[in-house]
Amino acid sequence: MAINIIQGAALVCLGWSCTVFLLQLVGITKLYRNHTTPLPPPASPSLPENEVPHVTVIRPVKGVEVGLYECLASTFRLAYPKSKLSIRLCVDSKSDPAYPILCQLVADFPAFDAQVLVEEEDPILHGSAGHVNNLGPNPKIRNISRAYREAKGDVIWIVDCNVWVAKNAAGRMIDKLFGFLPNGNRATPYKFVHQLPLVIDLDNNNPSSSGTASTINPIGKPSSTEAQSLLPSTTSPTPKVQNEGLLSHGGRLEEMFMSTTHAKFYGAINTVGLAPCIVGKSNMFRKSHLDSFTTVSSNPLLRSSDSTRGTGIDFFSSYICEDHLIGDLIWRSSAPGYKNHGLVFGEVAVQPMAGMSVAAYIARRVRWLRVRKWTVLAATLVEPGVESLVCCAYFAFAVTTLPWFNKTFGVPQTWQAMAGLWLGAVTIWGSIDRWLTSKLFRLQSLDVDEDTPFFAKGTARQGGTVQRPFKEWIAAWLGRELLALPIWTTAVLLGTTVKWRGRQFRVKMDMSVVEVEDRKSRAADVGKPRPRMAGSPDSKDRVD
Repeated sequence: MAINIIQGAALVCLGWSCTVFLLQLVGITKLYRNHTTPLPPPASPSLPENEVPHVTVIRPVKGVEVGLYECLASTFRLAYPKSKLSIRLCVDSKSDPAYPILCQLVADFPAFDAQVLVEEEDPILHGSAGHVNNLGPNPKIRNISRAYREAKGDVIWIVDCNVWVAKNAAGRMIDKLFGFLPNGNRATPYKFVHQLPLVIDLDNNNPSSSGTASTINPIGKPSSTEAQSLLPSTTSPTPKVQNEGLLSHGGRLEEMFMSTTHAKFYGAINTVGLAPCIVGKSNMFRKSHLDSFTTVSSNPLLRSSDSTRGTGIDFFSSYICEDHLIGDLIWRSSAPGYKNHGLVFGEVAVQPMAGMSVAAYIARRVRWLRVRKWTVLAATLVEPGVESLVCCAYFAFAVTTLPWFNKTFGVPQTWQAMAGLWLGAVTIWGSIDRWLTSKLFRLQSLDVDEDTPFFAKGTARQGGTVQRPFKEWIAAWLGRELLALPIWTTAVLLGTTVKWRGRQFRVKMDMSVVEVEDRKSRAADVGKPRPRMAGSPDSKDRVD
């Protein structure tokens, strides 16, 4: 009986590990095919002007992020008709240190329809006709609600303030969303499209060109390395790029995670298309779709009580994991003639990062997992099994336990054999990751020009970033892998609170949130239920 149980467990481990290996193969193949060569030009920007969809770009801002000016300025440098772009830079108050930078951006690009929208001036939340409780406590939704409500045209593109997008990003995302192809051909349009995020840690990653190289000053404008240092946070005005000490390299761990485990499974799950898998860095959809999908009379997935939650993005203001919930609702709501989600392969959303400690990285990952815990419970519970150390242990246990491998290949059924097989599998896994990251960080699929900051030029171009030496790379890879299980344990089993945008929340089982620390101008508790939607599939999405 005991032998049967052990062999049954070994069969499960074999099936799981082989599934993970197959998914990785799908993701790696897709990434390699689409991210290692230049992409063809998009079709939509060259259409007759009356056929080019109008896009409202919404960029929520909180504090001064690394390279903030350059990341936001990339929106103004898009190769997309200016008359078809409306840019809304959203901040919660004029006292935010980023506010002067936003005003400077609007002044620097006067030819654009661009506005700075301040949450404290939103008539829905403030003034004689408003009230702070008209929206839930989600700070990102409160930040961008007005921009969404007043959007021009039907297309909404929400891009976080800390990511840089290439000049053809808008065109390629519109092509995917509407199905535009070269020579006037059309493909099936999508309801929702998004980009693969990639983190570039700038600590000790100077441009590879000699002489005076481009870097980022405190507001993100280009400068010289002799003149300026990099600003990693709003609390430290002029720290140096080089960090010292092992515990100061959290950004390297974040860079590793986003370019290995996250990139592989993000690419694979979006290729297979069995469940929604998105991250809230750069997402595009139609306002008319979301408004309809959040209207009780138009969507049978909703309950009658959901009519009190508003429509559009306001519908999600009581939930901390708004990116997943928006994508999930769009995925499962009916829209005949449209595909669900489409990842724009090759068009990376680049996030520069600096000054992150290992403790900050751990806190960030814990927050991600705690937010996801109740949104995609099954995926969260099995997540340790997709990491290299655990997955390879499953595989080694199965191969050294099942009699077929012993009889067919002579695999010894010993602990030594299991340890050797595990070590070999982990080595192969790490070698593939090294190869994949070297390809992704070349950024060869991105369009660059004289306005492209060094962190978005990649390792293959002059003046770009530097490829990590193997010793640095393997240290970050091992650190990331060894921390994965302790982080998961802390996040999933040992707490429910998250800190986001300077505020602390407790995530409830229905995915609504309670603000732990009261603020005079905000409502703390949220009692609105989540919409009950039939057949909710699990996903491997991540939120930020």
